[in-house]
Amino acid sequence: MARYVTTIDSPRSPEDSFAELSDFSSAERWDPGVVRASRADDGPIAVGSRFDLVAAFLGREVPLTYEIVELEAPRLILLRAENATVVSLDRITIEPRDNGGSRVIYDADLTLKGPLRVFDLGLRAVFGRIGDRAAAGLRAHLGAG
Repeated sequence: MARYVTTIDSPRSPEDSFAELSDFSSAERWDPGVVRASRADDGPIAVGSRFDLVAAFLGREVPLTYEIVELEAPRLILLRAENATVVSLDRITIEPRDNGGSRVIYDADLTLKGPLRVFDLGLRAVFGRIGDRAAAGLRAHLGAG
């Protein structure tokens, strides 16, 4: 398993940060590792909402469908994706700050499945670099400097 956690202080309100990040198709705008992202269903964002993403990973394009499995506006978004080789669990926690802004804590777990688990150590190193690029993009996207 590889894990990446980052904390971003944003001038955006918790409600604004929540609205932007709960529509996970926004990942295409801030994560340079996401090649394409779109909403896979219609209606209001809710538990069960799905998002189709294609991520660039080690020279390949990897499709993933993320589903919201827990949603507590404006403080928690929990997304899960799974394909034949990996399970991804992304927890986004949003806390209010005294200045009216928000603190976004992004906690991502990536677990290889089956025989691929022998590559966990290498995945940790690669995932750290991928996470750093995504965190920088998210920081800029949320206006955090």
